[in-house]
Amino acid sequence: MAVTKILVVILAGGAGSRLESLTEDRAKPAVPYGGMYRLIDFPLSNCLRAGIADVWVVQQHNP
Repeated sequence: MAVTKILVVILAGGAGSRLESLTEDRAKPAVPYGGMYRLIDFPLSNCLRAGIADVWVVQQHNP
């Protein structure tokens, strides 16, 4: 059986205009959720639980 290589690219950028009050001083992926997590934690956790270790996060944030 051939080994399948999987690369995940998470697009984590954007202005965050709909989250304006939460993204005034931080990027969207860094917005807290539930006091313990950040928004970026959810897609990263899903990838790790699926056994995908090659994950790239593409972000753009200009405050």
